[in-house]
Amino acid sequence: MTTTFTLEDINKVAKEILATPRLKKVITFHATMGVGKTTLIKELVKELGVTGNSSSPTFSLVNEYLSDSGETIYHFDLYRINSEMEAYDMGIDEYFYSDNWCFIEWPEKVPHLLPLDHASIVIRQLPNGKRELILKND
Repeated sequence: MTTTFTLEDINKVAKEILATPRLKKVITFHATMGVGKTTLIKELVKELGVTGNSSSPTFSLVNEYLSDSGETIYHFDLYRINSEMEAYDMGIDEYFYSDNWCFIEWPEKVPHLLPLDHASIVIRQLPNGKRELILKND
């Protein structure tokens, strides 16, 4: 899936992503800082039925949410991870293989710990201020 959108359309984009057939529950997000990874993840969390506020886990590394249907959703911000060993020591592999939703910002910090079977989203800011999103779910 490839789409171009503005931040005002982010709710529609989140719905499109979640409507992807056989969407993998572990999704990595690749983009430079400030392009909208956290904003998109907040919308995905909301679309999955989380009614409370969601925020970036920049300092806690992971936030856990429970949807109104009882699904657990994990949101990782690995920007401050210093090594894969640090992530491994926090039990990151248990999260990734829990069969729960895992949305991962800065996955390049833990390339050897990511499940082989995951989806990835690349977001790029275009010169006109819009964003281009590419979802790979192979």
